[in-house]
Amino acid sequence: MSRQYLDVPYRSKDAAKALGACFDGTVKRWYVEAGTDLAAFGAWLPAGLPAVALPARTGIEDTDRHGAVALDAKKGISLSRLLDGVGAAIAQAFAAGVWTLVEVVEARTHNGHVYLELSERDAQGQPVAKARALIWASTAARILPQFEEATGAVIGAGIKLLVRARPVFKAQYGFSLELDAIDSEYTLGDLEARKKEIRARLQREGVFERNRQLAAPWDYRHVLVVAPAEAAGLGDFRKEADRLARFGICEFAYAHSRFQGEGAALEIIAAATAGLRAGFSERPPDAVAIIRGGGAVNDLAWLNDYALARFICDLEIPVLTGIGHERDGTIPDEVAHTRYDTPSKVIAGIEQQILRRAREARAAWDTVSASSVQLIHKVRADAERWDARIRGDARTHLARARQDSTDGFHAIATGAMHAVHAASRDHAVLLNLVKAEATRQVAAARQSVPALMADIRTDAMAHTNRARSDAQVVYNSVTEGAAAGARQARQGAALELQRVAERAQGPSSRPGPFLRRWCGR
Repeated sequence: MSRQYLDVPYRSKDAAKALGACFDGTVKRWYVEAGTDLAAFGAWLPAGLPAVALPARTGIEDTDRHGAVALDAKKGISLSRLLDGVGAAIAQAFAAGVWTLVEVVEARTHNGHVYLELSERDAQGQPVAKARALIWASTAARILPQFEEATGAVIGAGIKLLVRARPVFKAQYGFSLELDAIDSEYTLGDLEARKKEIRARLQREGVFERNRQLAAPWDYRHVLVVAPAEAAGLGDFRKEADRLARFGICEFAYAHSRFQGEGAALEIIAAATAGLRAGFSERPPDAVAIIRGGGAVNDLAWLNDYALARFICDLEIPVLTGIGHERDGTIPDEVAHTRYDTPSKVIAGIEQQILRRAREARAAWDTVSASSVQLIHKVRADAERWDARIRGDARTHLARARQDSTDGFHAIATGAMHAVHAASRDHAVLLNLVKAEATRQVAAARQSVPALMADIRTDAMAHTNRARSDAQVVYNSVTEGAAAGARQARQGAALELQRVAERAQGPSSRPGPFLRRWCGR
């Protein structure tokens, strides 16, 4: 028998080829030439055919299956034969794959094959195991679309996987793992568990809803935008944002940061903090927008970070997120004041709020204008009505005042005339009384003079001259007293009559001839 045919499954063809097997296209089977050490191919030998142990060579120089010169068996075997044996032992021990937990450190694709660097880390994040892995193109075409559809994630750095791995050792390439299945449920569970842990911690601390409970911006005048530099999502955002800024409607300040990879969350915090300090030292912005374009779930998973979430919760400014995905949310989406699906929807939301306030202002202006016109018409009508009423009342009061003045004047004139007539009568009466009293006093004096003279003559002739003088003095005194009393009575009557006349005719009136004559007496 010149050939030894092997039962090599399709997924192991590359491994068999690497060990030196050849493919017979006629019968569609892999084989090795007769005389080849079958120890490395034990996993693929037909049932019932034992693997041949490594032969003991006796020649000093012999050639192995690769054509290299083989040493005497007593001095050892070639490295390739040793490694082939190791590879065969591993293949025999791990004929089927083993479900293994791994974390992807690096992933790259070449000719449809996916080459991976895998690791395992301890609780402190230090690697405790590393390995290379390979997903053959045919297998990748089958399992990766299913994984991506189920999880929304792509194979990339930082993602944790539960994979079915088969250890492979090749003399030329060393140890690696061949992956033929990925458990999407584990990846989903790991991503969700990470979010659940952060969410629970924030809720325990009582800050989970702090930013969402802030009052929504009444209007947008200043906004800080945190986004990856040169990102497609940022470009979509700026198409509308630059237009608003150009017309002076809203100002935008930009802070750039990585949004995936180790340390991305801390870099976002630093960029936002620096942006707030640099661009808004005097007045805080109306909102902080955290945006990035779409991406795989595991690319967005870098944002599920406690420090970033707590930073958003502690901000006293409403945070708007537009992370660029719709199906799955991140922790920043959950703690932010308002979540949008994409950066374009963030700027659309800002623009709608500005437009809403502008329409409200326009409506308010129209209402104020209409109310002002109505008020002006009402005030004008009221003014005209009050003017007419005041004019009418004024004319009425003026006519009444004129009538009252006329009546008052006539009453004053009549009263004055009555007062004058009464004063005249009183003056005549007083005058008669004064004359009668004067006459009586003169008569009494005349009657007493003879009696006095007789007495004086009787008592003493020596006092005649003196008595005569005394009598003359008494006479003069009585006469003057009577005259003074008459004058005083006349003047009192004149003054009273003058006051009555003044009240009747006013201060400019002059005493009548009767008064002048009376006062002149």
